[in-house]
Amino acid sequence: MEKWINPSLQDWGKIMARPQIGNDDLEKLCRAIFMEVQKEGDKALMKYTWYFDRVRIGNFKVSEEEMEEAEGRVSPALKEAIREAARNIEAFHLKQLPGSCEYESGNGFRCWQEVRGIEKVGLYVPGGSAPLFSTVLMLVIPARIAHCREIVICTPPDREGRVPPAILWAARYCGATAVYKVGGVQAIAAMTFGTETVPRVFKIVGPGNQYVTAAKRFAGNYGLAMDMPAGPSEVLIVADRTARPEYIAADLLSQAEHGKDSQAVFVSWCPDMLEKVEKEVKRQIGLLPRCEIARAAWENARFVVFENPEVCIQFVNEYAPEHLILNIENYRDYIAAIQNAGSVFLGNYSPESAGDYASGTNHTLPTSAFAKAYSGINVDTFVKKISFQEISEKGLRYLAPVLVTMAEQEQLEAHKNAVQIRVTNKETEKEA
Repeated sequence: MEKWINPSLQDWGKIMARPQIGNDDLEKLCRAIFMEVQKEGDKALMKYTWYFDRVRIGNFKVSEEEMEEAEGRVSPALKEAIREAARNIEAFHLKQLPGSCEYESGNGFRCWQEVRGIEKVGLYVPGGSAPLFSTVLMLVIPARIAHCREIVICTPPDREGRVPPAILWAARYCGATAVYKVGGVQAIAAMTFGTETVPRVFKIVGPGNQYVTAAKRFAGNYGLAMDMPAGPSEVLIVADRTARPEYIAADLLSQAEHGKDSQAVFVSWCPDMLEKVEKEVKRQIGLLPRCEIARAAWENARFVVFENPEVCIQFVNEYAPEHLILNIENYRDYIAAIQNAGSVFLGNYSPESAGDYASGTNHTLPTSAFAKAYSGINVDTFVKKISFQEISEKGLRYLAPVLVTMAEQEQLEAHKNAVQIRVTNKETEKEA
């Protein structure tokens, strides 16, 4: 963990640096796996699933029998928790449904826009060191609300070749159409090209480690859409003396336990808070079952003291965190100043865990400063908007001088002719 006291602007880049794997290495790996999956299909998936996950898979699609078995292996308490979380997530995302818009001119033409769900979407649900069944809710529910026809999930299998039952139960409950036992770069490649088992999709959505994120970007070379770069998890907490150090430490560690490449940042204009929070982190970290992971991630943590709240917010907007916690007394005064963040948590009693699971907002969010340009997952992620226009003869006559002038200036004669031929034909017909 590094500490910085009133760092200069020149040092901000060092503080904000995220842990990275070399891009050249990632691209080489993606290229090799994509080429093999494109050529060999399921055979390549079997090879790489054994290589990375150390398990041999004969059929990647989760069977109906496996789904039924999962039903009995999920406790009633967890089922009810998932149902309650799903209710809140669905209620919030239903509010996001986009409507149609229309512009009608009084001169004989109108334009409008209609919304369509993306027909085939592939959802990546990370496995790795923890089965993230909550991600199933965050991805499947908005996809279903958007009326996507095919909603497929790819998720890594465990060493027994199974998918954790909570993931399967959540997938069925929320409305996924199929689940496939394949993860990593090979899963993204499978959904990009399609194999004998895994279908090709039109868009890939979901979080993952740096390998998965790199693979999603690489899939763009083959015309596949992706949601956003959503890599290793990160949190930035802004706190003053009214904050509880034990709460801050718990929130920092809730990110650190995600993975060794997670990043936790704490900023304040109250120097004494740093020591209090660090003390709490040391106390709490040893109590975590995943303390080894948390300790490794903690090496990348940053504690920073700035001169005043305004500089703290300036730093927030530069860092553009995936999760932002404003644990300060007058947090409402700073909401309008927040320009770049994936999801924001306000006050002492808004832990990031609430957004991760059940308050209703989505937890799949842009990382690595991509919050400067990307939103988190929402219903818009799963829809496309198609524009329509209807022009009458009167409307075309009204627009013709504008269209012809612009086409001439751009030296696009066929564009000009497409207008003039209609206007001239109508004039000829009238004369006849």
